[in-house]
Amino acid sequence: MRTLVTGGAGFIGSNLVDALLARGDRVTAVDDLSTGRRQNLEEALGSGAELVEADIRDGAAISDLLEARRPEVVFHLAAQIDVRRSVAEPDFDASVNVGGTANLLDASRGAGARRFVFVSTGGAIYGEGDGQDLPLNEDAPVEPLSPYGQSKFAAEGYVALYRRLYGLSGISLRLGNVYGPRQDPLGEAGVVAIFCGRLQRGEAPLVYGDGRQTRDYIYVGDVVDAVLAAAGGEATGAFNIGTGRETSVLDLIGRLRGLSGTEGFEPEFAPARPGEVQRIAIEPSRAQSELGWTPSTGLDEGLRRTLDSV
Repeated sequence: MRTLVTGGAGFIGSNLVDALLARGDRVTAVDDLSTGRRQNLEEALGSGAELVEADIRDGAAISDLLEARRPEVVFHLAAQIDVRRSVAEPDFDASVNVGGTANLLDASRGAGARRFVFVSTGGAIYGEGDGQDLPLNEDAPVEPLSPYGQSKFAAEGYVALYRRLYGLSGISLRLGNVYGPRQDPLGEAGVVAIFCGRLQRGEAPLVYGDGRQTRDYIYVGDVVDAVLAAAGGEATGAFNIGTGRETSVLDLIGRLRGLSGTEGFEPEFAPARPGEVQRIAIEPSRAQSELGWTPSTGLDEGLRRTLDSV
């Protein structure tokens, strides 16, 4: 099968590229390499994948690329994911996450793609879960606290619009907090990778606030399985891809301390960051019933694999 992965040199995208190659697909990875890394694709490129450097905001270039490659399935993972930058530069955030998605949808329609899989976000779309009955399902109110969450929700709307207008079969996957091998330990996103990097360097984990804030941590291999399941079906709309379980930052540190045997791995505290979600977990039963997907990697096992990869 001919497939195309935007954000293919990134953390999740490169893991997806590997899985597509493993099942025999012909894969084109698209990335502007602003945050993605070519080294994430070294093995994939050696196994026949193609990397095209392109910016999804360039509608003409994206249209020409898809017309030339004519992918049957398009996996759209390229995004502006820095919440702080989205607050400082909401216009830039929207140009990538909304405008870029619209460009890709239009190019996919023009190239005759059969299926469009959009990787969205869970926590940033639903907003604050504290005071709600967690985990949240797909019918929960959409109340993002950042331009990033709002732009991803707007992009989901475009996926649905192109299905209604043009019959392009599309699905949006609202991910929990993804972690695993290849996540950037120096980046803004990905507290697991950041903590693993600090652990390796002998530094204390920096905690903003009291550390009791919770997230729904989902292993990257389980996310890739969900993306493949979404591509193979006909279901449309939004689907939560998480575990439905809350884990606090302090619990995360304790688990890493135990797994690594590093007794001195104790948190240093900093003031809470304004606007940060305090609690979130997303309920995955719709994905289980309609996509046949269930997360299979426990948190300790996923953390162990992540530590081994650092």
